[in-house]
Amino acid sequence: MAAAAAAAPTRAEALSLFRSLLRTAKQFSDYNIREYTRRRAADAFRENRALADAPAAAAAFAEGKKQLEVAKRQAVVYSLYAPKSKSVMELKVQ
Repeated sequence: MAAAAAAAPTRAEALSLFRSLLRTAKQFSDYNIREYTRRRAADAFRENRALADAPAAAAAFAEGKKQLEVAKRQAVVYSLYAPKSKSVMELKVQ
């Protein structure tokens, strides 16, 4: 079991986690939170792109999964208290 935890995630697993984080970011109704979550996911993956050793990659992947669960919970909480008006960034110019 410990050997499986230290195994580096495959490219498909990493991409799946990244897509899941982006999908979760889309669930936030508030523009600022949505963009922050999207930007934070992209920055974290860009930062960890060059990890070569398996334990470090596995640790980063595990941290990403934890962050995904946190984001999912926060998306539910934010949906309960969604703002009544849109952000200025979301308004359409006519």
